[in-house]
Amino acid sequence: MAKASKGTGTDDGTKDAAAPALPYRVLARKYRPVDFTTLVGQEAMVRTLRNAIATGRIAHAFMLTGVRGVGKTTTARIIARALNCVGPDGKGGPTVDPCGVCDNCTAITEDRHVDVIEMDAASRTGIDDVRELIEGVRYRPVSARYKVYIIDEVHMLSEKAFNALLKTLEEPPPHVKFLFATTEIRKVPVTVLSRCQRFDLKRVPQETLVEHFGRIAQEEKVEISPEALTLLARAADGSVRDGLSMLDQAIAHGGGVVDAAQVRDMLGLADRSRVLELFEKTMRGDAPAVLGALGEMHDAGADPVVVLQDLLELTHWVTRLKISPEAAAASADSERAQGLAMAGKLSMASLTRAWTLLLKGLQETLAAPSPQRAAEMALIRLCYVADLPSPSDAIKALQNGAAATNGAAAPAPRGGGGGGAAVARLATQPAMAVAAQPAQALPAPRTFTEVVALFESRREARVVHSLMHYVHEVRCEPGVIEFRPEPKAPTDLAARLGELLTQWTGRRWLASVSNAQGKPTLIDQKAAKADDLRTSAENNAIVQAIFKTFPGAKLETVRRKGDQTSLVAGLGEVVGEEPPPAEEYPADDDIPESEY
Repeated sequence: MAKASKGTGTDDGTKDAAAPALPYRVLARKYRPVDFTTLVGQEAMVRTLRNAIATGRIAHAFMLTGVRGVGKTTTARIIARALNCVGPDGKGGPTVDPCGVCDNCTAITEDRHVDVIEMDAASRTGIDDVRELIEGVRYRPVSARYKVYIIDEVHMLSEKAFNALLKTLEEPPPHVKFLFATTEIRKVPVTVLSRCQRFDLKRVPQETLVEHFGRIAQEEKVEISPEALTLLARAADGSVRDGLSMLDQAIAHGGGVVDAAQVRDMLGLADRSRVLELFEKTMRGDAPAVLGALGEMHDAGADPVVVLQDLLELTHWVTRLKISPEAAAASADSERAQGLAMAGKLSMASLTRAWTLLLKGLQETLAAPSPQRAAEMALIRLCYVADLPSPSDAIKALQNGAAATNGAAAPAPRGGGGGGAAVARLATQPAMAVAAQPAQALPAPRTFTEVVALFESRREARVVHSLMHYVHEVRCEPGVIEFRPEPKAPTDLAARLGELLTQWTGRRWLASVSNAQGKPTLIDQKAAKADDLRTSAENNAIVQAIFKTFPGAKLETVRRKGDQTSLVAGLGEVVGEEPPPAEEYPADDDIPESEY
């Protein structure tokens, strides 16, 4: 691990009080790893590279990929040192443990070695830059064993630049090594990837970051609490560099003493215990208390977006505890007890519903002009549905002829009056719907037309549409219906017809599919009837007289006297039957025929 500079002095070893202090080096640079032993969180890659160097199986090109701050460029520099180290005596070869004192190691560490060329592809993206690089490949290294090209953010190169690099990358001179680093591996052409050994640098685990930041804080002689280290490691999201930058800021913020409260203030985080209380109140449906707690957290500096993110993380944690209680072992004692208690009380349906609503609320909050109000609306919505029964539970309760007991037993949101009434209405509406069903069976339809009329009166619009457009009647009588469906008809149409007709009429119906031709569909019959009606109207003497009196006149619409928009009213005329009695199958004028 790198050591901090202690100051400057004179040639005779005495301290020069007048010498200026060295510029401050941020922790991310000061503690940048210089060999494989100080590289954090990438054990698998280090083991592979150690074995490759030890056995002499060193590839000519490496592709290092991963999120920001996990050590891609640092690893490239360590590899360059390992390949070019000559040892303290100047006679050593490639080694997995660079000495750090030879001329090559020192020059590479200080970014001044002539044979280790670093190129930022974000600022040098064109083919001319790559041509310059290719020209330099031909020449042997000046003082090192290998000429090493480190290209950072290689995915930023243009298509022509990648194509120009391909031949050299596939067959480079033996004295050249390529080291590529990228955060966007999908943007690198497959032709380039196939010529490289690829290493995926993973996010550094939170526990490893806590340990690493603790060592650095000790080196810097800074007092920092374990909870503050945990908060910094969590906020770093697997990135060592991001975490060290935040640690640097926390040290400056606390003046050499860092605690959890200071880190929360700095990062705009809500207190973990307060987030737990907010989550518990929300899942209990206590809307007024939730709004009060959220307002206090906002006044204390908590970002509403961060609060919702914390609630999402907490929902995921409690769900994991419900599935696997041993996942609480890594948490603090107080958090563990609260989390296990909530996991025991909350159902899996409530937790998954909370996750969905919080995720939607987070998206709305990010896009809303007032994040605080959007967060409040998201939590209010969750308060009122957190403990409602799941759809499957409600259906089961309806099938048993009772109201959904889970919804009825759910505690109503406090302090609102209307909230409790809303939950009660949700719970009692299914029971009212059951009570609204007809007490006695309906008359059995005698013809196919009456079957369609019955389904229209029962507001089964999709079934009516299929019966009108995609069904050819073969046979229809009380208790039996046989038809030939068209390809667009639902595959379960026969089963649904039999089930619903049996349920409504109180007698068993058998609906079956036939291969017989059958009659034209009702919609075709209706169209043919309309054509006949139009022809008859056009041949009417009075209409003919009107055409002669008013040249250019057109017959727009033909209606029979007393026509209605209801489908039921016109079915009988379409197929030449008496229309169904109105008192048996009342027409539903709310559903226009165009919807079928």
